[in-house]
Amino acid sequence: MEQKLDIITIGESLIELSTDKSISAAECLYKYYGGDALATAIAALRAGSNVGFITRVGNDPFKEFLLDSWQNEGLDISQVRLSNEPNGFYCIARPSINEKEVVYYRKKIAPSRLSLEDISPDYIKNSKIVYASGVTQSLSISADEAVCKAFKIARENGVTTAYDPNYYSQILSQEDAREDFNHVIDCTDILFMSAKHDTVNILELDSIENIIKKLWDMGVSIVIIKSSENGGYYTGYNGNISFTEFYTHDVIDTTCSGDVFNGGFLHALTHGFSPIEATKFASIMAGLQAKQVGAIKSIPYKEQVYKIYKGEL
Repeated sequence: MEQKLDIITIGESLIELSTDKSISAAECLYKYYGGDALATAIAALRAGSNVGFITRVGNDPFKEFLLDSWQNEGLDISQVRLSNEPNGFYCIARPSINEKEVVYYRKKIAPSRLSLEDISPDYIKNSKIVYASGVTQSLSISADEAVCKAFKIARENGVTTAYDPNYYSQILSQEDAREDFNHVIDCTDILFMSAKHDTVNILELDSIENIIKKLWDMGVSIVIIKSSENGGYYTGYNGNISFTEFYTHDVIDTTCSGDVFNGGFLHALTHGFSPIEATKFASIMAGLQAKQVGAIKSIPYKEQVYKIYKGEL
């Protein structure tokens, strides 16, 4: 590949079936696609970055839909491989603002076949940032090994690494989440964490200042703590900690909003924004996405986000 990529993400892809009714009452489910690392990739892409995605896609009737959709978006899929395992999917229902139903089917799916052979050193070297999450590591032992290899190659070649534990008790135990975190933290430059889920369960700390200082001591350069309790983001960088409020509290569906924030942040950082400016930009992107139902289909595009960002300067 001749053109240097801004960002590469590694992770799973899932078919998304959504409805604004309850799952039991819905007569129609709308098809799209989802996945946390994929949401980060599409967010950065729609913001204006050159983005590549590493995954495995199942050789089933959903294959063409996924590959064609990503190509139409402009996502580089040169490292996407096919597997005989099926594509996973999830159903998400939002019958009201206060009601949400999510059902996942993601065991023994194609992305769980991610392995060391899916990581091309030349591909990693040809990027500015490599991103993965704990969800990717949770797919399988081989997927965890793939993430570790990618981060090690990146570190050895001066490529920035970014990581989000993205802890969900539904898919991973607390002990496994800590183990996965420890596998990559020594090679992590940028770390995104949720104060509600990640920091408490993985670091067992609840003081924002102590969390950020501990992570700095562990070698992480930029730390972003997402705090729903305090209504914003803490950005720790270069010895300073700043706070940015959520762009909006008027939300409908926060599915993958944290992942969209990550994509917006990484896009901004690779386009000359400071970490604090990148946090503000990403907050707008995530806020706009959360105003609609669905994960990736609701991600806004460059023009809308930049217009708001520039208007608030």
